Amino acid sequence: MVNENHVNGSPDDLTDEPDFSDPEDYIDDVRDEDLLPELWRKRPKEQDGFDNVIVVDHIPQVGPDRIEKLKTVLKKFFSKFGKLVGEPHYPLDDKGYTKGYMFVEYANPDMAQEAVKAADGHHLDKQHVFAVNLFTEIEKYSNIEEDWEPPKPQPYKDRGNLRNWLLDPDCYDQYSALHDEGKIVTIFKNATPDPIAVKERKAWTDAVVIWSPLGTYIATFHRKGIALWGGDEFNQIVKFSHEGVQYIDFSPCEKYLVTFSPILAANDHPEAIIVWDVRTGVKRRAFHSDQEKVNWPVFKWSPDDKYFARIGPDMLSIYETPSMALLEKKSMKIAGVKNFSWSPSQNILAYWVAENKDVPARVTLLEIPSKNELRAKNLFNVADCRMHWQKCGDYLCVKVDRYTKVRKEKNEVKYSGMFYNFEIFDMRKKDIPVASIEIKEGIVSFAWEPVGNKFAIIHGDGPQFYTVSFYGIKQGTTISLLKKFDNKQCNHLFWSPSGTFIVMASLRSMNHGLEWVDTSDNFSVTNTGEHFMATDVEWDPTGRYVATAVSWWAHKVDNAYWIWSFQGRLIRKHTLDKFCQLLWRPRPQPLLSEEKIREIKKNLKQYSAAFDIKDKMMMSKVSKDILEKRKRLMDEFKDYRERKQQEAKIRRQKLLQLRGIRDEKKEGDSEEIVEFLIREEKIELGPDD
Repeated sequence: MVNENHVNGSPDDLTDEPDFSDPEDYIDDVRDEDLLPELWRKRPKEQDGFDNVIVVDHIPQVGPDRIEKLKTVLKKFFSKFGKLVGEPHYPLDDKGYTKGYMFVEYANPDMAQEAVKAADGHHLDKQHVFAVNLFTEIEKYSNIEEDWEPPKPQPYKDRGNLRNWLLDPDCYDQYSALHDEGKIVTIFKNATPDPIAVKERKAWTDAVVIWSPLGTYIATFHRKGIALWGGDEFNQIVKFSHEGVQYIDFSPCEKYLVTFSPILAANDHPEAIIVWDVRTGVKRRAFHSDQEKVNWPVFKWSPDDKYFARIGPDMLSIYETPSMALLEKKSMKIAGVKNFSWSPSQNILAYWVAENKDVPARVTLLEIPSKNELRAKNLFNVADCRMHWQKCGDYLCVKVDRYTKVRKEKNEVKYSGMFYNFEIFDMRKKDIPVASIEIKEGIVSFAWEPVGNKFAIIHGDGPQFYTVSFYGIKQGTTISLLKKFDNKQCNHLFWSPSGTFIVMASLRSMNHGLEWVDTSDNFSVTNTGEHFMATDVEWDPTGRYVATAVSWWAHKVDNAYWIWSFQGRLIRKHTLDKFCQLLWRPRPQPLLSEEKIREIKKNLKQYSAAFDIKDKMMMSKVSKDILEKRKRLMDEFKDYRERKQQEAKIRRQKLLQLRGIRDEKKEGDSEEIVEFLIREEKIELGPDD
């Protein structure tokens, strides 16, 4: 039976409780934003949902007779920056005159930010200069401290020579090795006969490390942001605060860095993506992450860092630096655009548009900033396209997945009868001619020769054996089959950065073969090798060495990396505990002109004689060092053995004394060994035995 007094809270059942109330004169000086900063930042605000609204000050103050004309002019102007939601709002006074400011709402926050950047300071006429701000900045401006002072200029800090590794007299390249489950990062110099550790740090990064495109910096990941390191001692050069950052991307010339935080993107944070100035560490612009699943990198850069672009629904947004504003203050409307890619050597952008009923798919080459269409090609029965630029920008290959039949099942499009075309655009010839080849089998991998006119394709129906075909582009954009290797167990292609040599590798599979092919002659296989359970292949930037690795992230045993020559000769094996990642340090482009490089190649025999002498001296020095090291180790062992023998002799005497045993063995005593014949047996064997 329920106790009614207990349920009703009878005074008889209550006990005295302490009073937790604050004293009357108590003053709480702890702010909520200081106590719980993360929670405070996520608190509901009045202006939440208004980050796509802008406030425009200093518009003309006109009466009812001129207000419609003003609205037409202003609406036309602000429509350049994006799609407007409804009509702009113009507050009016009692007499029907505009108050000198207006509110404009855009379809998304990025359009609003673009309008602020482009329209702020715009001269409508001599008397009216717009002052444009986001509506959400009201709180920021209202909370400015009265005693605020502008920051003082900071003294210049000498960062040293950030390219000191290029001054190595032996031209040794460097590489980073992440090991011990990612807890230790070691920078090695690829010296002979053994690598030399240049710098090693524990807990240097929380995830991985990434070299910048020219090798100037090494980037480390941390919970609160990214740090860049460089110089002789790899000191910290600059850091970028971005909570939860997991992805980064450098611009090709290392002027800018893009960071992305999926955590902030999940919360619809306006600064999920940030573009930073690498030299100053200044935030240049922030972006929303509109897509639920982001394909990294979100932004793609032109080769000279002057432009970066992103794709959106039926549009392509191209931004220019250093203003970070949209090119011509508006995005390009391209219905059905699926993907795009920049040329690695020119400000030329390639994009493709999917089929739409009777309208064919289309690949277009666009010159930036003029937006002139250089070349276009229509394609039919297209399921997908992939664009592959040759490193020098001489050629563009568009791999076209084509179908013979298509059907829809439960809102899902399914293709059958697939075959594949490779459309080759010759970028260096007039009118950019296009050649094409067709392959009926499935495509596993495609790779351009970085400096040359050859490309390789792995194709076949598998699952174990494939065909590797090498093609060349001759005069007149004729594509010819140069060599075909049948029944190869490989799934990846890795060209040397200097061309000519290629590694055909089988990675992350039961097969673990490696083959080196010299494509300069009859496509001879210079060597074959195996690296069991290999997960990665990395060429050094000069094309002299190639590394194969077994990462702890993929396999928990046999974690190591091996260094091979460009012809496939195994140079060394290096085992590191729980090795995770190896990355070669990139090199910038040489300062020599093309003519000087050709001259050096022509007189290479003249220089090679001096290098041969230096190599022999180095090898003799290495041999001498090895012999001296062996002798030193042997001497140390002999000293150790004699010391231990003496200690054992003293210990034996002490033990005998403790047991009261007299050591009867004296000098002159000898030992005699007597052998006894136990049995002798003879067995005769016949001729057949």
